[in-house]
Amino acid sequence: MAQAQTTPEQSAMPRTLTGAEIVLECLLREGVDTIFGYPGGANLPLYQHLPAYADRIQHVLVRHEQGGAHAADGYARSKRGSVGVVWATSGPGALNLVTGLATAFMDSVPMVAFTGQVATAAVGTDAFQESDVIGSTMSVVKHSYLVTDIRDLDRTIREAFFIARTGRPGPVLIDLPKDIQQQTVENWTYPAGAVRMRSYNPTYKGNSVQIRKVAELIKDAKRPVILAGRGVLIAGAEQELMELSHRANIPVGWTLLGTGAFPVRDPLALQMVGFMGAGYTNKAVCDCDLLMMIGMRCDDRVTTRLDSFAPRVEHIVHIDIDPAEIGKNLKPTVPLVGDAKNVLQELLPQVEPKFEKEWLAQIDRWKEEHPVRYIKKEGKLQPQEVLVEMYNRCESEAIVVADVGQNQIWAALWFDYDKPGLFINSGGTGCMGYAFPAAMGAKFANPGRRVFCVTGEGGFVMNMQELATVVEHNVDIKILILNNFSLGMVRQFQDDFYGGIRSQVDLTVGPDFMKLADAFGMKGMRTDKAADVPKMLDDALAHKGPVLMEFVIDPDANVYPIVPLGKGLLDFVEAQ
Repeated sequence: MAQAQTTPEQSAMPRTLTGAEIVLECLLREGVDTIFGYPGGANLPLYQHLPAYADRIQHVLVRHEQGGAHAADGYARSKRGSVGVVWATSGPGALNLVTGLATAFMDSVPMVAFTGQVATAAVGTDAFQESDVIGSTMSVVKHSYLVTDIRDLDRTIREAFFIARTGRPGPVLIDLPKDIQQQTVENWTYPAGAVRMRSYNPTYKGNSVQIRKVAELIKDAKRPVILAGRGVLIAGAEQELMELSHRANIPVGWTLLGTGAFPVRDPLALQMVGFMGAGYTNKAVCDCDLLMMIGMRCDDRVTTRLDSFAPRVEHIVHIDIDPAEIGKNLKPTVPLVGDAKNVLQELLPQVEPKFEKEWLAQIDRWKEEHPVRYIKKEGKLQPQEVLVEMYNRCESEAIVVADVGQNQIWAALWFDYDKPGLFINSGGTGCMGYAFPAAMGAKFANPGRRVFCVTGEGGFVMNMQELATVVEHNVDIKILILNNFSLGMVRQFQDDFYGGIRSQVDLTVGPDFMKLADAFGMKGMRTDKAADVPKMLDDALAHKGPVLMEFVIDPDANVYPIVPLGKGLLDFVEAQ
């Protein structure tokens, strides 16, 4: 029996609603148009009322809760200002979200997860499919709520979205007992007014005195470098970053998560910094006298050994919206708490044009001496040969989602957009299996843009169940599996740093990906030849719908440059 639909005007009128209906009404007010979810006993009231909202909120039935969390993550990262939403039931359903929540937490992604819970009277009794979701997720969410009174539900949801999207974004979890979903509120109306929380007031504007100090440091610097992190992308500060770089002729490098914050083809562009960063970027950081770190955590993959990081620097400026990150790993000369876009907008008028000819000439020499390159091998397909052709077809517009391991670094190092662009990956947790569902989420958020998923065979099989989801919805994503029949990064580490003893890294037994594609009713293609790559990609793009492409690559292809474990930033090893 079809359920009656309500108009927006009717929704605003006082009505008697269940808790489940209040959830859906609040989601509409928060601008949510897509939910990734999986039903179960403890969230069935939500699903009971969901069909009445089907014309306004799309629900995507994922095949595993982890896939749903990553899809919500990809949705939020790729659509600025949006919040990803995922639903799961209690017990194992809720716990399957933990990895996805941790990924979003580490990488500052705004998400709200709704988990069903056993009835309030049964909480704490080890009831069927009960788990301590709040306790289990406490370290991987920005905030969490257990709703025990239906009168608190709308306020809780509004606060959750406010917390998720403001300040340093992050995931918020709402644990919702089944009886709260089924209880009713008479004469319910959506709460008026803005959300205000006395204990939560993010700082957006930078201190004006500190900003003046930064301008003076830029004026006096002879060898300045900027490093950009994901905070630049979150703030939408790409244009301000470019203006600052061009005004004072400051070279710009980036972290793995900052890939896409600055155009790679810009003359002032460096490359990724750190453990697997470009040699010339590492040299620039180690020789600079002023280092400006904008919207980045300064973690160990950036610094390698702390005593090797920027040894000649005289002043460090750290701009970040999260005060907890400033000084956590590296003490700055000028700490500056604030939103990257706001801070740079206030800084720009105070920065005088300058051109340090000798420094820029040195940067250019390092670029010539230490290019990011790979070695072609006769008869063996190199991963870069695939990625270069893919990026040629991105036209600096497509969304590229990379998984974890060698494929992630290859995709980052060969990212070549001539303007800021979207490159999405799991940076903080390094979560295998992330890319495929995240790419699916990105396509739901951006139906008019091309979306490529770059993954390895190891990571892909961890969430390949979502092939059913993309086929069901005909999600037009192009999946590139770089297959070297091993856990490539682990194999490289074992070869280089663990005595060459290969242990439990071979993936010689796995699915026939072409048969797998056929089993799910989608297009599949396979090659091990570089000459086939252009046409294969063109055929995939001409096909409207998901395409699974397997590229059998050189099994001994490695990531270079790389800093050996325990070594410093300048000890990078390059391709031979």
